[in-house]
Amino acid sequence: MNRLLSAALIAVLCTPAVAQTVDKDGAAKLSDSLAHYIGSQAIEKKLVSVEADGDAYKVTIDFKSLVEMLPKQQVVKFDFAPYVLSVKPRSDGAWDVSSGFPSRGSFEVTGPEGPQSMEIAIKDGKFAGVYDPELAALLSATSSIGGMTLLSKDKIQQAEASTCAGSATLNSTKSADGGVDFTMSQKIADFTESVKVDDPESGLKFPIGIRSPELTVDSTGKGLRTKAFLDLLAFGVANGDEAKFKANQAEFKSLLLAALPLWQRFDGSYGFKDFIVESPVGTFSAARLVMGFGADGISQNGTATYSIKASGLTIPQQLVPAWGASLLPTEVDFKFGGANLDLDTMARKAIEAMDLNKEPPLPEGFSEKLAADFIAMSI
Repeated sequence: MNRLLSAALIAVLCTPAVAQTVDKDGAAKLSDSLAHYIGSQAIEKKLVSVEADGDAYKVTIDFKSLVEMLPKQQVVKFDFAPYVLSVKPRSDGAWDVSSGFPSRGSFEVTGPEGPQSMEIAIKDGKFAGVYDPELAALLSATSSIGGMTLLSKDKIQQAEASTCAGSATLNSTKSADGGVDFTMSQKIADFTESVKVDDPESGLKFPIGIRSPELTVDSTGKGLRTKAFLDLLAFGVANGDEAKFKANQAEFKSLLLAALPLWQRFDGSYGFKDFIVESPVGTFSAARLVMGFGADGISQNGTATYSIKASGLTIPQQLVPAWGASLLPTEVDFKFGGANLDLDTMARKAIEAMDLNKEPPLPEGFSEKLAADFIAMSI
């Protein structure tokens, strides 16, 4: 829901709200602005609609309209209530935004691997924030839920997850290079998940249960190029026809270069308290488990890091002999990654060599040469 909200905000609220009068004409202007980023067909088909509602605008995303735009044979069942955002202009050019998450929804899709389905229920879901069109980002935001359940199925697996109350906060500022710096923190209580696998072809058949009384998600980003991403999105909509896209590939290349390095740095982590995994061979647990990831953007000397840190580890007693139990570690602090990654040179060479009027777009043997150069630069 948060990802959907962010996408809707970026598409709709891309113009300053200074001196905005909330009326029918203002709603029409917001609709035109939206069409610039998602296409006029989405507006005509009522996938997204904007209307004046008191001193704010009501932005409605109708998922059923989206389904009607897809090939009929792909969707067997789809039942989601429209997602409604209330957006109110502020005197400083930003927008106050609020919404309530849809309480439940479901869909079923038939694909090459058979039917897949999902059902979701959210209790008391709420969101509020301030969106800055100059940054193309939320300056601040808070969200909360009273609880959530999620059930998904495919031909070999069934998973059911649930949580109790959860909350999240986000704050953003303008970075020195014109991008966006942000911090996000989320906490969810009583996370549980059960998975049942039954694959007749491989013979695999087993259940797994996961639970933790507290799940936290934290992330920080620096220099996220939100405005450049918007420009690329607008270009894609304006050049939706393949022939037009190819004819204007020089502009496309220029926009790709302007988006580099995409971001300066991103770091994120998932943390579990009293983490328990129940499996056919017994119960694994950790008093604290944190998994982290970090990466620089596309730069000439980038790094990528991964980490797993756990304390209070236990494993099923039957997996080790009695004499070996005391030798097992109860704490793990594992880190790995890469450094001196010159993705910038690779990206710029690929963009320069790309010709969308040819098949393939990159010269024969170019990818292999680029990979060899990358390995040589990284040693």
